Amino acid sequence: MTEFTHAAVAAFAGTAGNDEALTDKLEAAIASTGVVFGASVVLGRAPLAIEIRIAADAAQAARVRTTIADALAEVADTAVVPLPDRRKRLLISDMDSTIIEQECLDELADFAGLKAEISAITERAMQGELNFEEALTERVSMLKGLDLSALARCYSERITLTPGAETLVKTMTANGARCVLVSGGFTYFTERVAKAAGFQTHRGNTLLDDGAALTGKVGRPILGREAKLNALMEETAAMDVQAADAIAIGDGANDLAMITAAGLGVAFRAKPIVAEDADAAITYTDLRTALYFQGYSETEFAT
Repeated sequence: MTEFTHAAVAAFAGTAGNDEALTDKLEAAIASTGVVFGASVVLGRAPLAIEIRIAADAAQAARVRTTIADALAEVADTAVVPLPDRRKRLLISDMDSTIIEQECLDELADFAGLKAEISAITERAMQGELNFEEALTERVSMLKGLDLSALARCYSERITLTPGAETLVKTMTANGARCVLVSGGFTYFTERVAKAAGFQTHRGNTLLDDGAALTGKVGRPILGREAKLNALMEETAAMDVQAADAIAIGDGANDLAMITAAGLGVAFRAKPIVAEDADAAITYTDLRTALYFQGYSETEFAT
């Protein structure tokens, strides 16, 4: 009897094509690597998500991952995940452009008439071209004098949860996982987004104000790349589990340390510097795919 070691998972974009043809394409790609594999199992229908278990060592699994990613490029998000401890006990996720569809600071800048200027700096920081702390300090300084009412308007008028975010958090919570939101953004937003999506706790930076307007300064220390990694380590230590028991999700360069440290690191619609080093990427589907990667079926999703 074959002892399977990994699951190859593909979640297809809604317009990818016929279910049977897509399944055949996944099976053919796996077969081309020469590994032993089992029957396909449908995890979900909207989007179509398929799992095929394989028997492979680490090198073979890496080859399967590359092969199926290439074979299904632009039509599916794929992963090859070890079967032991597949369902993670900790979710640690970035907020901006991950759990929510926007960059909070960029949207807030729009209320000051500075969105174009600040967005350009944000993009370079997320690509890893700029020091995150310096870039954050510069952008916040440009908002000096912005009335505090802009914060509430920004959240209510601009901020939306990413499709699948609430399902991801609620499903993992229902299955005993702890869910933590960590952001280089601001606690005004992380508090509200964490509550809306169902996270147990949140961490972020603090925008300083004088009671009427922003002062243009950020509370110290600034939560950036290393602080996100520290959050992962502190949370796992408090739970008496290992980093291997965590899934970390993010899109920018300041998420990379926690993504590479976690047992399952997922790049979500990410910058190339992040996608290259993550265990898996979600580009064409939504955050429910992070559940498929962990072996959850659509029938297990909490809503």
